[in-house]
Amino acid sequence: MLKKPWDGRFTEKTDPTVESFTSSIAFDKRLYLYDIEGSIAHCRMLAKQSIITEEEASQIIEGLNKIARDIERGNFELDESLEDVHMNVEARLTAEVGKVAQKLHTARSRNDQVVLDVRMYMRDEMANILTRITGLCQVLVGLAKKHIDVVMPGYTHLQPAQPVLFSHHLMAYYEMFERDRDRFKEALKRINVMPLGSAALAGTTYPIDVEYTAELLEFPEISANSMDAVSSRDFIIEFLAGASICMVHMSRLSEELILWSSAEFGFVEIPDAFATGSSIMPQKKNPDVPELIRGKAGRVFGSLMALLTLMKGLPLSYNRDMQEDKEPLFDTVDTLKGCLEMYEKLLPSLKVNQAAMEKATSKGFLNATDMADYLVTKGMAFRDAHRCVGEVVRYAMDQNKKLQELSLSDLKKFSQAFEDDVFEILTLEQMVDRRVSAGGTAKENVAKAISEAEKALKLEAVENESYARKKKTPK
Repeated sequence: MLKKPWDGRFTEKTDPTVESFTSSIAFDKRLYLYDIEGSIAHCRMLAKQSIITEEEASQIIEGLNKIARDIERGNFELDESLEDVHMNVEARLTAEVGKVAQKLHTARSRNDQVVLDVRMYMRDEMANILTRITGLCQVLVGLAKKHIDVVMPGYTHLQPAQPVLFSHHLMAYYEMFERDRDRFKEALKRINVMPLGSAALAGTTYPIDVEYTAELLEFPEISANSMDAVSSRDFIIEFLAGASICMVHMSRLSEELILWSSAEFGFVEIPDAFATGSSIMPQKKNPDVPELIRGKAGRVFGSLMALLTLMKGLPLSYNRDMQEDKEPLFDTVDTLKGCLEMYEKLLPSLKVNQAAMEKATSKGFLNATDMADYLVTKGMAFRDAHRCVGEVVRYAMDQNKKLQELSLSDLKKFSQAFEDDVFEILTLEQMVDRRVSAGGTAKENVAKAISEAEKALKLEAVENESYARKKKTPK
């Protein structure tokens, strides 16, 4: 068994059950490339500052390069007794280049090393997530543009309320996901901070050049306080909060697709490639993908709650509890990316049943508000108009008729303000196109929103490329 880096103070070997219990290598191994990249930058800085020699730096960097290649080829056996990815790399480096490898850890601690690795990992994954959100928004806008003329019932309390364009409904989700993207962009600023040089908690006595290290690793900002740098995880919590909100939006979309694809609604049909059947009922076509996304939202919420609970009682600075930050983070990254990918692939093939949607608008007296608004234009106070139309609705229900099917003489029983022109504004087309207020469902509004979104998404695609820092396999 290899010696621990801290075994000088101890007289007994670590119990094997403790080694297994405290080991994080099973999940933090995904940080290996970031650990090596960070170590190479740190090594170059040590040489630049004459803390180690150029020859020593060359040997260390050559060894790190070889380790990276070995890991990528599957020629690296991880040792659980070494606790984490950092010590596995260091132990292998010692085997490769000898005692000089032990100089690499000069002027740093695993405390600032691990948070560096996590920040580097997160900024790469954030770039990936931003790209996926843009892709999903492009799909939503494309679907809205394709179905610009489809009218459906809008709902409040899941009861038919007023007619809206299906495209308007889709563009509501575009707005939600655009806000998600903005939140992640803002979070990225606080992720992209270089902590290396903070050491264990108090900084270091060596004449390090943190600006140089930050430049090598493409960090625009350096942590201002060494204790904060090693002990804060709010940058992860902020990401998990943003991911939770994004999952709320996907879960709401899932719920609507599940409802809309049911026999009771029949508004859409989920593509066969994104649905499953029943093991016992041959006729079934189940919306399992939306259901799973809806379910996975709770999983992401749990990760947020786990990390908030983990951090709420910790004194400064580093505590071993914080090792538990990675599994919720990694799982959330994987879950969020997977859900975004599913909808980016599913939605373009969604089959929209225009006839069913428009038929549904004929139920529920969706033009009642328009009738009330009509009375207001004739000089009636809105509250009086509301009450009057409510009475008309009750009468129509008793007559088993729609509002537009009532005669003018029927309407005049409730108000003499009604004239023949009332029937012009009760049509489906008029109900939609007259709602021209900012953000309203009028076709001209929605068409403009789609056009503006298309322009914005083109700019986003370019911006996403700037966020995508190329992973540097050491050379």
